[in-house]
Amino acid sequence: MTKIKEEDPDETIETPERSYSDLLANLNPIAKPLAGRKLTKKIYKCIKKAVKQKNIRRGVKEVQKFLNKGEKGIVVLAGDTLPIEVYCHIPVMCEDLSIPYAYTPSKTDLGASAGSKRPTCVILVKPHSDYQEAYDYCLEEVQGLPLPY
Repeated sequence: MTKIKEEDPDETIETPERSYSDLLANLNPIAKPLAGRKLTKKIYKCIKKAVKQKNIRRGVKEVQKFLNKGEKGIVVLAGDTLPIEVYCHIPVMCEDLSIPYAYTPSKTDLGASAGSKRPTCVILVKPHSDYQEAYDYCLEEVQGLPLPY
């Protein structure tokens, strides 16, 4: 449940959490390969673990910079980002560099999983020994997703 604070700190308004199928209604046409419901949750959990180790790159500029420097990991993109031109070059970079990538339905949820109050459209999750099992599972599943072409 999302809580919105008003002037009185004791009062909060709860808005219902949107379901996975509701989020799919706002997807971009380029949001392929899209992670399923189960994989999306696993990716968010892996991101939360990576944030504790400070092992993520967040945002288009930062992800693009570190991909060009040769950093490896899983690239997670938000499927509801508009305009598409903001990040449409990232999947092409990933394919050229043989880096696995997947779309999730919501930039708000992607930002929240990274511990931010702001929506995030791209995150690079780097491997680390503390969450290696979760990372390996996500890597295997993302590599198994069918590519859009």
